[in-house]
Amino acid sequence: MSTARHSPVRSIAAHAVLATYTIIALFPVFVIVINAFKSRKAIFRTPLELPNADTFSLVGFETVLKQGDFLLYFQNSFIVTVVSLFMVLLFGAMAAFALAEYRFKGNSLMGLYLALGIMIPIRLGTVAILQMMAASGLVNTLTSLILVYTAQGLPLAVFILSEFMRQVSDDLKNAGRIDGLSEYRIFFRLVLPLVRPAMATVAVFTMIPIWNDLWFPLILAPAEATKTITLGAQVFIGQFVTNWNAVLAALSLAILPVLILYLIFSRQLIRGITSGAVK
Repeated sequence: MSTARHSPVRSIAAHAVLATYTIIALFPVFVIVINAFKSRKAIFRTPLELPNADTFSLVGFETVLKQGDFLLYFQNSFIVTVVSLFMVLLFGAMAAFALAEYRFKGNSLMGLYLALGIMIPIRLGTVAILQMMAASGLVNTLTSLILVYTAQGLPLAVFILSEFMRQVSDDLKNAGRIDGLSEYRIFFRLVLPLVRPAMATVAVFTMIPIWNDLWFPLILAPAEATKTITLGAQVFIGQFVTNWNAVLAALSLAILPVLILYLIFSRQLIRGITSGAVK
């Protein structure tokens, strides 16, 4: 009774905390966007003020569209992010289902092994990864980025999804087996729809680091044809002079897809994060 009575309060508190963190996280984004529509002087003089008739300027966006192939950079980032995200969710969910559903010798050790990637940064193996991609002929290809980002996102995906997979009713899965459903159909038709909040949570936490990453595109795919949007924005940053109008304009355009995908997944994301608070 006590748990049922207090669960709405916990839910409201969890949503309030999440809303507060969202506002704090979005404030830098707000500053970047409003300054992208200002003249260079206004960026440094009044960085927190909204653009007005005197400070409004589109010179940054004009520079971005004229210098470099920004649409190509955007396309590369989109392909790498979407394909990597699909592979992380698919393979992560399948591995999590296997760990949660089937008990075998070494199950716990296998789960621990897959979770080690959360604690050990993949960037520590940059030299070995570069050598492996060079030997495979994958340098300056989007495939190299997709493989690295998939490997980077799988540990967190398996760790989160396996906990949600264990909460799926065994009776439901056994009923599917009695009806003659294969394990693949049970996984895709019965289990995946029930863990959508967890999938959305993994999608958001996986998508943002991939889209914003500069390290691996700089190391593995620095060619003009394979540059991502984050790496492409670096052309406006010089050793002695930085075109801040163009940098802020490029970042503003780069933020839009992330915000759109965040809004798409936000409802499921909130359900996934707060699910433990309403039990």
